[in-house]
Amino acid sequence: MRMRRKKRLEERLAACGGRIIYMEREDRNFSIKDDENILDIKELFKNKNPLRLEIGCGKGQFACEIAAREPNVNFIAVEKSANVIVEAAEKAIERKIPNIIFLRGGAEYLDCYIPPRSVELIYLNFSCPYPKNSYASHRLTHRNFLEIYKKLLVSGGEVHQKTDNRSFFEFSLEEFSQNGWMLKNISLDLHSSDFEGNIVTEYEEKFSSRGLPIYRLEAFLNE
Repeated sequence: MRMRRKKRLEERLAACGGRIIYMEREDRNFSIKDDENILDIKELFKNKNPLRLEIGCGKGQFACEIAAREPNVNFIAVEKSANVIVEAAEKAIERKIPNIIFLRGGAEYLDCYIPPRSVELIYLNFSCPYPKNSYASHRLTHRNFLEIYKKLLVSGGEVHQKTDNRSFFEFSLEEFSQNGWMLKNISLDLHSSDFEGNIVTEYEEKFSSRGLPIYRLEAFLNE
């Protein structure tokens, strides 16, 4: 079901000012990888702090909370939908969280904007599982996306994933394992584990309230 366009959307986006950066090119040909749109992260945040990404930030509950908890880390939260990202940016502005910027666009274009070897950690929280096998390449843990993450991560960088979808989780385990990644801290029921410091997302609240298990993993490159 397609989300209805929010009222005053353009006005609300404009009011967010420089908090939202748009991934776009005049020729719309993102298959050509060059550095014309690469962000200057130090200039953007006015510091040299470590950088983390959340891909698919939704309404920003996780991104804003973790940025507030870790003021000495810079965060870029990525989201396709203007309807959704505007709420996330408004939340950060309302809470006066300075160390988070929002990037609107698809994850397939991230290496056109994020400098290589600049990200210490990527969060994938409740990404769309695309259950049909014909849409497997759209899943954010498909090997095509894993290759992009490899370009962005610093040496020793990690990807942390949470999902409620067991089939998607099994797919992710296989994709990481078959494409040069190592796995650790795998949980088949996060809320019943001894994991500390979990920040609950909007979807996580909904799924866990139904008694559904939350699956989690951490992946890193064997370098």
